[in-house]
Amino acid sequence: MSAASPGRGVTVAPGPADGAADTGPLLSIEDLRVTYRVRGGTREAVRGVSLEVHAGQTVAVVGESGSGKSTTAHAVNGMLAPGARVTGGRITYAGQDVAALSRAGLRRLRGAEIGLVPQDPGASLNPTARVGDQIAEALVIHRIASRRDAAGHALRLLAEVGIDRPELRARQFPHELSGGMRQRVLIAIAIAAGPRLLIADEPTSALDATVSRRVLDHLAGLSAEHGIALLLITHDLAMAAERADRIVVLREGQVVEQGDARELITSPRRGYTRDLLADTPSLRSGRLIPARERRDEGEPLLKVRGLVKTFGRAGSADAVRAVDDVGFDVGRGRTVAVLGESGSGKSTTARILLGLEHPDAGSVLLDGTELTTLGAAGLRQARRRLQIVQQNPYTSLDPRFTVRRVVAEPLRAHKIGTPRERDARVEEMLDAVALPSDLADRRPRELSGGQRQRVAIARALVLRPEIVVCDEPVSALDVTVQAQILDLLTRLQRELGVSYVFISHDLAVVRQIADEVLVMRHGAVLEHGSAEAVFAEPSHPYTRDLLAAVADPFHQPRAEHPDAADRETAR
Repeated sequence: MSAASPGRGVTVAPGPADGAADTGPLLSIEDLRVTYRVRGGTREAVRGVSLEVHAGQTVAVVGESGSGKSTTAHAVNGMLAPGARVTGGRITYAGQDVAALSRAGLRRLRGAEIGLVPQDPGASLNPTARVGDQIAEALVIHRIASRRDAAGHALRLLAEVGIDRPELRARQFPHELSGGMRQRVLIAIAIAAGPRLLIADEPTSALDATVSRRVLDHLAGLSAEHGIALLLITHDLAMAAERADRIVVLREGQVVEQGDARELITSPRRGYTRDLLADTPSLRSGRLIPARERRDEGEPLLKVRGLVKTFGRAGSADAVRAVDDVGFDVGRGRTVAVLGESGSGKSTTARILLGLEHPDAGSVLLDGTELTTLGAAGLRQARRRLQIVQQNPYTSLDPRFTVRRVVAEPLRAHKIGTPRERDARVEEMLDAVALPSDLADRRPRELSGGQRQRVAIARALVLRPEIVVCDEPVSALDVTVQAQILDLLTRLQRELGVSYVFISHDLAVVRQIADEVLVMRHGAVLEHGSAEAVFAEPSHPYTRDLLAAVADPFHQPRAEHPDAADRETAR
C-alpha cells in the first residue's frame, strides 16, 4: 500500500493535465466566521480568517491557546465541536464548497481526501482496542486493504512513523504506550488512506526533538513526493519557521499577519508576531537565573543511586528495562533536568522519586531519609517535603473544586493549620504565582491553560516543600504562557530556595532553567554534567543528535516550494 495513494469516494474538481501549472489552491478559506454557543449568548471564536493551501505546500497556522487556530482547522472537514457553527465565509476543497456536502459526502471526504492528526491521543484513541487493530480499521473503512491484509499494512505504517518493535506495539493497548508513541499512532491512522490534504493539529507537541524531526521529515517527504498539502496547526513558531512555506499568525480569531515563512520570521510587521518570536525558546536563549545567583549549600538535598525498574516478567520478550542504573544528586536551590525522548525512562524515574513506583534496586535519599523503604505513613510525611507539578494542568486538578479548595487540599490532607490559617496561606500562594484573588472561587474549567498551571504550582508549593518534581510542566502550553511559567518557577526558586527535578523532552526549555542535565535513553543515563558543558560540548553522539534536531526560529526555513513565486504572482 502506498501511504500517498489518492483518496476515494468524494467528487472533486479535476486536477490539471500532466505538465500543466497548478495555480489554484487545493484548500481555500475565505472570510471564515465560527460562533460558539456559551452561557448567556454566543461567542465568535473565528472572525474573518482567510488563507490558501496549494498541493504540496505546507501552511502553518500559529497562535496562542484560544486564538482560533484549531477551530479553523476543524471547520475544514466539518468536525466542529458541539455548539459551534460556521456563521460566515466559505471553505472550498478542490473547487467544491465543503458546506454543500451531505453528511455522507463529508464522511467520504474525511480520511480519504483530508486526513486529521488530532492534538490529544488520549482522547482520540479507543482505550479498549489494540493499536494495530485501530490502524487496520482505518485501512478497511477506506477500502485500502482487506481485513486479512490490513494487519500487515498496519505494521508497516507503525514502522513508517518511527515506532520501534511494531509487532509488539500493534498488540498493545494505548495506555501501554508512551504519549509520544500514541501521537505517532494517530499520524499512522491519518496517513493510512493517502489523503491529498493533511491537517495536523499540534502533531508534535508531545514528541521530543528527534522524534518530532523524524515525523515532520516524513510528512515533508510525502508532500514533496506526492504533492500532499499540509495544514499545520501549532503554537511552536520555531517549528513553523523551519517547516512551512507560509505562516498565518492568528490572535483572538483574527489573522494578525501572514506571508512567506522566511520573510515573516526575519521581518515581522506586527508587534504581536515579534512578541511570539521573543518568547519562543531556542538553544540561543540564556539561563533565566545566572550561575552566580544559584544556590549550592553543602550536602545534596536528594541523592539517587543505582535505580533499576523493569516492567513485564523478567526474561520474557515483553520485558522492558525502563530505568537502568540511574543516579544523580540535587543540591539545595538547584535544578537538575532529566532529559530524553518519550520512553526514555525519565517519567518512570520521577515516579520512583515520588514513591509512586517501587524500584527493583537502588535508593532515593531525601536529606538522609531512604524513601524507597518507607511505608504509607512515612511516604505521606515525606510528600510534605517532596511535591509534583504534572504535565497537564487540566487533568491534574479536580474539576469539582474551586481554585481555593484545590490549593488548600494538601493543607487539609496533612491537617495543617486552622481554616482561617489555610485561607491565608492560599491567598499567599495565589499571590506568589501572580494569580488575582478573584480567581479563587472559580473552577479549573473557567481558567486558561496558563492560569491552571499556576494553580498547580501553587498547590505544589503550599506545603513549603524542599523539592518539586516538575514533569513536563510547560509542554502543554503555548510559547507566551510557557515563558511566563518558566519565569515564575525561577523567581520562586530564587525567593524560596526550592529545588527542582525538571523532567522534559524540550532542550530549549531545559537550556533556560537547568544547572545540571541528565540525558537518558532506553532507561540509561548517557550523559550527565553541568548544563553549560552539556549544551556547549556534548560528549555523547546521541546528545549531539538531540541538539541538532532542535528547531530554531531564526534558522533558515526550508527552501520554498518550486511553484511559490508563481503562486504569489497569480495571487
